[in-house]
Amino acid sequence: MSEPDQDKPRVRRLRYSGTNPRAFHQKYKELQPERYAEDVAKVLEGGKTPAGMHRPIMVEEILAALAPKPGEVVVDCTLGYGGHARELLQAVQPGGRLIGVDADPIELPKTETRLRALGFADESLTVRRMNYAAVNTFIVEENPEGVDMILADLGLSSMQIDDPSRGFTFKADGPLDMRMNPSKGRTAAELLSNIGQAKLAEVLAENADEPRSGELAGFILQAHARRPLKTTLQLADVVRANSRADPDEAIRRVFQALRIAVNDELNALTAFLRVVPSILKPGGRIAVLTFHSGEDRRVKLAFKEGLQEGIYASIADEVIRASAQERHANPRSSSAKLRYAVRA
Repeated sequence: MSEPDQDKPRVRRLRYSGTNPRAFHQKYKELQPERYAEDVAKVLEGGKTPAGMHRPIMVEEILAALAPKPGEVVVDCTLGYGGHARELLQAVQPGGRLIGVDADPIELPKTETRLRALGFADESLTVRRMNYAAVNTFIVEENPEGVDMILADLGLSSMQIDDPSRGFTFKADGPLDMRMNPSKGRTAAELLSNIGQAKLAEVLAENADEPRSGELAGFILQAHARRPLKTTLQLADVVRANSRADPDEAIRRVFQALRIAVNDELNALTAFLRVVPSILKPGGRIAVLTFHSGEDRRVKLAFKEGLQEGIYASIADEVIRASAQERHANPRSSSAKLRYAVRA
């Protein structure tokens, strides 16, 4: 061993109790997929998503809807892990460009590093941290002649779900946060401290189609008044204790509804759908991947009205769903709905 090697301290892998790592930060193989490809492949073959990793949904269907060509400019409005962006960036080469935006300050730098490691020219990728609702202001500045394609995947990334510190999951305990940008806005715990039962019931119904929205809103706020709910498992326990049917499904709906409210996601979607025609070139394509009826209704209505007003030349006749094979391999794709439109 050379003297420089002797001077380097050995970095030991984090030790954990038991046979396998259980905590998110201990999953050293899945959090470093490039070093443990075989192990990650086994997880994928079992129909699961490795911790800290995201499997892009409906890739083939999105590529068919957007029909990317070499030299074109595409915007990925919700960059996430970069799975869709990787395919789109490759499809517009040579000479094409991908503009990616995302509000998450924790995951965005990691995704940019992954995409730049693909080896494409530096100028083929531009990344900006921002909410996609105002993407038109960025595009006017960055590519004033407009863009050929726009993609918005409204699903929560697996990296965010799997990390308990973000507060999105009820599978492990963590702070009741749920903010896409942890340095901005109020947390889910703070929302519960400043909302009435009628409004919370509205949030549960509109954001997650919760059938017992009024009752659950009352139970949650009563528990919060007795002892403020500060962690994900505290909230999950309250919902579980007051569920009549499948408790995990009820908890999932409550978490989804609160996350959407915390991040004002439906208003952001409405604003986005209003401005995208102004940045699409004639013949440009837009595809939106939604994950619950509140989102899908807004996209369907915006595209339908745009078609009637002559803004869009054509729209998807029917909603497009993930194939049976994909739903089996990746259960998180089961609720996905894809719609697209073509600029007139």
